[in-house]
Amino acid sequence: MKQTRGADLRNGALVIYESVPSASAPYVCFVTLPGGSCFGSFQNCQTKAEARRSAAKIALMNSVFNEHPSRRISDSFIEKAVAEARASFKGEPEEADNPNTGIGAFRFMLETNKGRTMLEFQELMTVFQLLHWNGSLKAMRERQCSRQEVVAHYSNRALDDDMREQMAQDWIAREQENAGALGRELGLAKRELETARLAGRELRFPKEKKDILMMAHNKVNGGSLAS
Repeated sequence: MKQTRGADLRNGALVIYESVPSASAPYVCFVTLPGGSCFGSFQNCQTKAEARRSAAKIALMNSVFNEHPSRRISDSFIEKAVAEARASFKGEPEEADNPNTGIGAFRFMLETNKGRTMLEFQELMTVFQLLHWNGSLKAMRERQCSRQEVVAHYSNRALDDDMREQMAQDWIAREQENAGALGRELGLAKRELETARLAGRELRFPKEKKDILMMAHNKVNGGSLAS
């Protein structure tokens, strides 16, 4: 249905199910939708089929809700979202019009995605969440890149294997400088993913973090840690 409406489905109209390896119940399954958003089984599932149905159920509920016209990015939606962000960070009103501030960059991203649904916008937000988590945004600021330049560049770049590989290499370097840093971050990411999954939340950001850290861990330790 999204494809016929001209939606930008970077992975095609493909729904990907991913079962977490386990010898016994409860079983866990993740599902990634064509737009990139990810959900997981949130019930105590005694079979792999039940876990798959649970993941599909929460994904469907979220998709239907976020496809509602009230969840599309419009002028009124942008003003409300920026006002809420400004209140959260106690920013000055004029900061929202300055693309070099955090709130200004947020407005810029919303403006460039006007007409999209929140699930479609989530793909872009995940990229910036990962760049912030990984320290890449801080490194860009130190190289005197403006937020507008960074936003404009990454707004047109999908989250792909090359980006994941680069972030994994960054964590390998951190582990070499500070032994144990990778394991601590991986443990934190796993707990965050589990908490979000059981709460029925969208999981793209925490799952990408865990997968990137597992990639780095496997390169460092030969894959001795279970996923």
